[in-house]
Amino acid sequence: MVKTVAADIAIIARINAVPAILQVICETTGMRFAAVARVTETSWTACAVLDTLGFGLDVGGELDVSTTLCHEIRASHQTVIIDKASEDELYCAHHTPRIYRFESYISVPVFRTDGSFFGTICALDPRPANLKSSAIRPMMESFARLLSVQMETEENYQRTEAALVEEREIADLRDQFIAVLGHDLRNPLFAIGAGAELLQRRITDEKNLGIVKHIQTSARRASQLIEDVLDFARGRLGAGIVVDLKDCPELAKSLEHVVSEIQRIHPQRTIELNIGDLNGIVCDVERVGQLLSNLVANAISHGAPQGPVRVSAHVNEGAFALSVHNQGDPIPAAVKTQLFKPFSRPGRNSPRSGLGLGLYIAQQIALAHGGHMDVTSTEAGGTLFVFNLPLQRPVQPR
Repeated sequence: MVKTVAADIAIIARINAVPAILQVICETTGMRFAAVARVTETSWTACAVLDTLGFGLDVGGELDVSTTLCHEIRASHQTVIIDKASEDELYCAHHTPRIYRFESYISVPVFRTDGSFFGTICALDPRPANLKSSAIRPMMESFARLLSVQMETEENYQRTEAALVEEREIADLRDQFIAVLGHDLRNPLFAIGAGAELLQRRITDEKNLGIVKHIQTSARRASQLIEDVLDFARGRLGAGIVVDLKDCPELAKSLEHVVSEIQRIHPQRTIELNIGDLNGIVCDVERVGQLLSNLVANAISHGAPQGPVRVSAHVNEGAFALSVHNQGDPIPAAVKTQLFKPFSRPGRNSPRSGLGLGLYIAQQIALAHGGHMDVTSTEAGGTLFVFNLPLQRPVQPR
């Protein structure tokens, strides 16, 4: 409860209108003490005070709630107004005016916007005052409603601020996670790869050489999986995949290199490449190459084994289009809606190799460039993935 009251005091302190409200109350009524009080079953605590009377109560000061009229207001939810306590029919014998030595008194209940009781706005003075016949009651009740709205606004602001702080802390943890993951997993794999390369130079026995080559292949595969996981972490957990956008005059050569590497790994498959004039494209050439690699690998894994994989890269109508097409069974509609989500695969009966991050990462690379991925898949036409990228600037003539 102490923490709750302390938090309420802090909230009232941050509402700039409160001092002005208390000042208007005192100037309007002529009373010299006014306060906003937090009232609970067990405590009366001053949240804001204007005291030219010398009453002796500061912010955070407490009164025995049973000695106050606010204790009764908490139960009745009714405003109390007293012009002259010593002559008032209800309060002339009441202990509160006698304890605190006041004649004039007004106190209005303050409710939170959810209807729960917060406390009161009250004012008092040893001198009598003409309160009941004045406009002070509607004015103070309006102040109470205003205070209620301001408290909710302040509480919402605090929650938003706290959420932003928490999000910044989570973002820092994400960055640390990505950095640690990259460092702690890459380094031992690099050592394994380097060690296997050294062994390959020294071993002449065919059987052992085959084992070393298997180690190298596995290390490369593990390295690629780590890169995929890091890209997933950046895209899903962090601020997204980072791209270095600049003029890419070597884009065509990069795409040719990607296709030739995959062709060497899969010499039994036919990969057809058709690249047009790619001048004037602004992109991250390494990331676009990674996107193409993921799309071609996907086409080889899930397309018809005997059908060709066709890769096309062209600039048409102010946009760069990089497409990969393969023959094979069409992707079901329900599966197609999930294709670019992490850990998804094009078909239910497709091999379960890899993490299922290739298309997700391709989509994230496309989005990081300001482009997007499209897919069409039919029985007759096969499956076509297209990376569409609006040109950053007009294509320059050769």
